[in-house]
Amino acid sequence: MTGQKIWTSGAQDCDFGLLIARTDPDVPKHRGITMFVLDLSSPGAEIRPIHQMNGEAHFNEIFLDGVRIPAANVVGRVNDGWRAATTMLANERVSLGAVRAMDDTPNAEELMELARTRGRAQDPVTRRELVELWIAERTVGLLGDRITSAILRGQTPGPEGSVATLVRTDHSRRAARLGAELAGATTAAWAPDADGDDLWAATLLSVPALSIAGGTDEILRTIIGERVLGLPKEPQVDKDAPFRELTGRAGT
Repeated sequence: MTGQKIWTSGAQDCDFGLLIARTDPDVPKHRGITMFVLDLSSPGAEIRPIHQMNGEAHFNEIFLDGVRIPAANVVGRVNDGWRAATTMLANERVSLGAVRAMDDTPNAEELMELARTRGRAQDPVTRRELVELWIAERTVGLLGDRITSAILRGQTPGPEGSVATLVRTDHSRRAARLGAELAGATTAAWAPDADGDDLWAATLLSVPALSIAGGTDEILRTIIGERVLGLPKEPQVDKDAPFRELTGRAGT
């Protein structure tokens, strides 16, 4: 197995990962893909952490150079990995958008308290933004309840996970911007012994990563447009073309 993958979350802390790879180049692109369990300590596997602007290295780039994976590591059926991958992503979006909703960015209550301490609690623009953030939190919370209820009834997660993820990401960006604005100069500089004053800077530098996790904002909007709103798909002239014809090579 030879290839490259970027934006892999937490890979530097994992022993194993899930990998999808082209195993049949003579069928269209969403077929002929197989999912495997990959031992990240395998010869030829290299993990390179990507250092982000918030000082962390949550994402990674993975390089595979002639990595051998035993047949026993196939997940599901050979050449049916796309279905396994979309099921996995649907569950990931449930986790990102609903189950973990708002747990890693300041919530409306915290921002309200910050507005009070900064003397902005009566400012009409600030009050409107706080109300909108509170409504977004309630929206994602209700979506989370709906999704959890469906899962407990044995239903497969649907596109509502994409809705929740997109709302949560937008909320986090807006909360980070408002928090930085209210905190003022503390967002850029704080005393070394000041406990918690770096929260707003850390939040502002961390939220862009949410637009990647579980699928980019653009992918989520496409899913919502097609599967929730029923909008027509964009034309796909290569939909039924064998993958080999799209790349000019068999793939690895």
